[in-house]
Amino acid sequence: MSTPNNNDNSTKDINTPSQSNTAPKEDTRPSYKKKRVIVPAITAVIFLISGIYFTIHSFFYQGTDDAFVEGHIVSIAPRVYGPVEKLLVDDNQPVKKNQLLLVIDSKDYETALKQKEAELAQAKASLNIAEEQITHSEAQLKQTTQDITSAESKLDFAQKDFDRYSNMYKAGIASKQDYDKSKTTLTVAQAEQKSAMEQEKAAKSMLQSSQAKREATLADIQKLEAETEQAKLNLSYTKIFAPQDGLITHRTVEQGNYVQIGQSMFAIVPEKMWIVANFKETQLTNMKPGQPVEIKIDTYPGKKFKGKVDSIQRSTGAKASLFPPENAVGSYVKIVQRVPVKIVFTEDISNYNIVPGMSVVPEVKVR
Repeated sequence: MSTPNNNDNSTKDINTPSQSNTAPKEDTRPSYKKKRVIVPAITAVIFLISGIYFTIHSFFYQGTDDAFVEGHIVSIAPRVYGPVEKLLVDDNQPVKKNQLLLVIDSKDYETALKQKEAELAQAKASLNIAEEQITHSEAQLKQTTQDITSAESKLDFAQKDFDRYSNMYKAGIASKQDYDKSKTTLTVAQAEQKSAMEQEKAAKSMLQSSQAKREATLADIQKLEAETEQAKLNLSYTKIFAPQDGLITHRTVEQGNYVQIGQSMFAIVPEKMWIVANFKETQLTNMKPGQPVEIKIDTYPGKKFKGKVDSIQRSTGAKASLFPPENAVGSYVKIVQRVPVKIVFTEDISNYNIVPGMSVVPEVKVR
């Protein structure tokens, strides 16, 4: 009798674990199936809402991440060569317009200026001498003219006297001595008249020579005045001043360096900045100057700056490049072009460290 009882207990012990293992599986299956249905549904709804939002947003706004901060960077280079005597600025230092930035050794240029000034003074002295020679030549010419007039008068008198004595001598009235004397007087008068004419010719030649010398001296003076002015400019170029307000950047020169003409020493970046955004050509349908822009700068992720469209470039970026593409080929593939759009800030950004080259994301409200 005890054996059947043991069998019954063992049977109950064997069945009990199987029932406890199957019960939890039947409870977890419905929740697992629900998760498999709910998660994709929620995901689909999120994608649908996001799609609707971006569709509506793109209808009113056009944005691009191909945009960067731009600014006028003024490169500073010397106009004369020489060693740097004084360097008065450092990287990232703010400067004001007309502030002295750098001084080049000026000794050679001071010497060159003194030399040109001396040559100019010498030329002006030569001009004074030429002017005096002209005055003297004019006086000589005037005197020779008077001498010619006097000689011609004497010649005319001598000619008439000779003619009279010649007729009287032929008529036997005048003596041979009076005839010879009148003839000699005529010969002397002719010689004096010829000499006066030669002197007048020489005086005219001397006057022309003095006038030509004066013109040449005047030309030399003009040339030396220009060279003197250039020497003064070269001397002034040894001091380099800031052409505008801004910050010093890209400094490559040190005190004592020997600099050449046109060598870039540093640059000045002004405070005025703007944005160049390269929009796809398909985004420009409703874009026009004056439209408001929201600007996100990577440096300030929590800040939205305000701006407006200033202008739209009249050519694509590819067309304005140094080597524009040649599309007249057999393997042409159409590529959406991008057009640069200039965007300016409409708020004060002086309190923010915004510099050329920063990445931005502008959104233009086109409707």
